[in-house]
Amino acid sequence: MTPPSSSGDLPAGACDLVLPCRDEAAALRHLLPIVPDTFSVVVVDNGSRDGTADVARSLGARVVAESTPGYGAACHAGLLAATADLVAFMDGDGSFDPAALLPLVEDVRSGRADMAVGRRRPVGRGVWPWHARAGNALVVAWLRRRIGMQMHDIGAVRVVGRTALLDLGVEDRRFGYPVELVDRAVRARWRIAEHDVAYHPRAEGTRSKVSGSVRGTVRTARDFWRVLS
Repeated sequence: MTPPSSSGDLPAGACDLVLPCRDEAAALRHLLPIVPDTFSVVVVDNGSRDGTADVARSLGARVVAESTPGYGAACHAGLLAATADLVAFMDGDGSFDPAALLPLVEDVRSGRADMAVGRRRPVGRGVWPWHARAGNALVVAWLRRRIGMQMHDIGAVRVVGRTALLDLGVEDRRFGYPVELVDRAVRARWRIAEHDVAYHPRAEGTRSKVSGSVRGTVRTARDFWRVLS
């Protein structure tokens, strides 16, 4: 695993960090204060009922409201709101350390990669439920066989050029968004760098819409296969 660089190696605000959020107020209280100055944070409130937007604003983040439900809808709204040349995407549930994004930013900023992604490495048992991990493994295996993808994860954490991502034309607005993004990027022959990133338990008081239940994982898998069919 590549160790995170110091945030001083990159100028403040060099990259916009998009956090798709739905009912993540409890996580944002701890997450936003530790975001490196490299990032300007855009919180996309995707129908929260717990004051997510108010917490985000109080901690200095820009807030975008996206009424259409879905991970892809939130990511796309954040992309449209971003103004920096580089855009990072990360879940707003506290499961990732934002400092782990710094090597990914440097890969894209330096021109070594067109997109840099994180490969989730759980820090303990139970962090990544078996049903979610199995579903991810099946999709990754399919993509590796179908299009020759070299990644080992679907890029839940990623950094990419804003204009390049807009031009890629990702259409899915549900949970199939990251799979379509990777599929299109590989077909476009993008250079993709992959880094290990620690995967932590979600913040207390939040619940995963994907891996929090077998039903959620099945719904997500359905979105994945719809994109790949």
